[in-house]
Amino acid sequence: MEKPTKTPHSLDTRNAIDALLANKEVPVTTTKVFGCSIKWAEKSDWIEKAKAEWAKEPVKLDTITADGIKELIANKTGKLRLINVWATWCGPCVAEFPDFVDMNRMYRRRDFEFISISADEPAKRDKALEFLQKSQASATNYIFNVDDKYKLIEAIDPKWQGALPYTMVIEPGGKVLYAKDGPVDAAALKKIIVDDAAIGRYY
Repeated sequence: MEKPTKTPHSLDTRNAIDALLANKEVPVTTTKVFGCSIKWAEKSDWIEKAKAEWAKEPVKLDTITADGIKELIANKTGKLRLINVWATWCGPCVAEFPDFVDMNRMYRRRDFEFISISADEPAKRDKALEFLQKSQASATNYIFNVDDKYKLIEAIDPKWQGALPYTMVIEPGGKVLYAKDGPVDAAALKKIIVDDAAIGRYY
């Protein structure tokens, strides 16, 4: 289906179940499938080719100031922006980070961007970069430029208490659609992303 959350035009599956439960003949036995063809067997090698290409993508880690972070939060782009604040010393951050790498790969051809911000101290920049490289995190990655977590908190969200990881989804114009400290529910977060009008339904 093009978009699972859309109101369906027909209820063939439900009607078929109702008919079977009533010991009646199914009114529509076969329906056509409309959507992306990557599920078909002849494309089974697609994921291996994609993994090889992803592994070649460069991974960078730039520094960012408090004012730079405030600019990110303001989101003056036309894209839905997913921001994750993490650190190499944070177990939950490291455990969930692959989910964000996957989301970036899934949605980056739409009006969407993923940005990671490392809360590691600047002296640990090489360690943070090494983690990002191992994660093949070819999105936009930053590390806060000073070792002052209170300034980081204020720049990200004054309401945030400072627990890591911290994740935000921000619409164009700066409206915060989602903000959560602690690990995210990846499936629920994906639904929030794809249901937002800002991301678009195209590649």
